[in-house]
Amino acid sequence: MQVFNVQGMSCGHCVRAITQALQSKDPAATVRVDLAAKEVGVESRLSNEEVISLISEEGYAVKVA
Repeated sequence: MQVFNVQGMSCGHCVRAITQALQSKDPAATVRVDLAAKEVGVESRLSNEEVISLISEEGYAVKVA
């Protein structure tokens, strides 16, 4: 599982937005969001660049942890 640092997440809406964005491109993706740690764990066929792009498009600052 690849872990990304994501700034700006604060609620359930953030979790849903990120999860849906990633699963729209890879329906089999496993997404784990830790709001307190500001981390998103992703197990997916998507590249790191694709994951970063999709999360960024939702309005969050993201980088590989």
